[in-house]
Amino acid sequence: MNKFKNILLTASLSISFLIAPTVADAATYQLQKNDSFWTIANKYGVSLLNLQSTNNRSSSLLYAGETLSIPTTMSSADRDLMARLVHAEAKGESYAGKVAVATVILNRMDNKQFPNTVNGVVYQRSAGGHYAFSPVKDGAINQVANTTAKRAVNEALAFRGQGAGSLYFYNPKTAKSSWITTREVTITIGNHVFAR
Repeated sequence: MNKFKNILLTASLSISFLIAPTVADAATYQLQKNDSFWTIANKYGVSLLNLQSTNNRSSSLLYAGETLSIPTTMSSADRDLMARLVHAEAKGESYAGKVAVATVILNRMDNKQFPNTVNGVVYQRSAGGHYAFSPVKDGAINQVANTTAKRAVNEALAFRGQGAGSLYFYNPKTAKSSWITTREVTITIGNHVFAR
């Protein structure tokens, strides 16, 4: 009986080592035919510029079989929180609108006027105690994000550091604050006006 337990334990450990990802797997990627910096950055949810910089590349030329280092990205919990906000805020909007909402979160994190974490930005309150995003107040932030919202977050992460620098968005038909309309408009996508 003990011999059987030892064989079973050895087999279980061997299988788990084969299935479990290694640290090297998480930090590198072997290029396939037709890969580009954009597709890899989008797949891993990392900044395109950061991916190129990490690999000391100034051109976009890649070769199949080559190995790239994948820079550290934000946690899965932070990506999930962003996706839930995108899902709640941009439900019914185009994919581009969803990416733009995710980009606002990242732009706020990079701006000294706002908290520098996803959690800090999403749950930030104004001086009057109001949440910056209505889904936090009404509980919609707690709904599971769909795959489109998750994909939009990854694309926003890949696009990070580029674009018009939008820090706000609002629906002009439902906005209750006249202050928001005084901000410089960067782009309008669907029902949302984006501004800085």
